Amino acid sequence: MPLKKRDHYWVYMVRCKNGTLYTGYTNDLEHRLRMHNEGKGAKYLRGKAPVTLVWSKAYRNFRCAVRKEHEIKRLNRVQKEEIIEDYG
Repeated sequence: MPLKKRDHYWVYMVRCKNGTLYTGYTNDLEHRLRMHNEGKGAKYLRGKAPVTLVWSKAYRNFRCAVRKEHEIKRLNRVQKEEIIEDYG
C-alpha cells in the first residue's frame, strides 16, 4: 500500500550544478525539488540550480526524519557519497 504524503516525511540529498551536496527534509519531495530548482527553496541552493535528487528515504515519523537529516549533515563529503553510492 503506497504511503500518503501526509503519512511520511522524506530526508533527501541533492547534488547542485556546482557539485556540492545539500541535505533536507520535507513531507512533499516532488514539490520541494521543484521549489529548489525554481530558486524558491533553501537560501543555500539559490544560484546553484538545477539540483538533482541523488538520495532519499521516507520516514513515518517527523522526529526520525529530522534526526536522520542532522545525522547526514554531520557527515563529511566522502561519507555522504558512500550513502549515495549504496543507494544507487
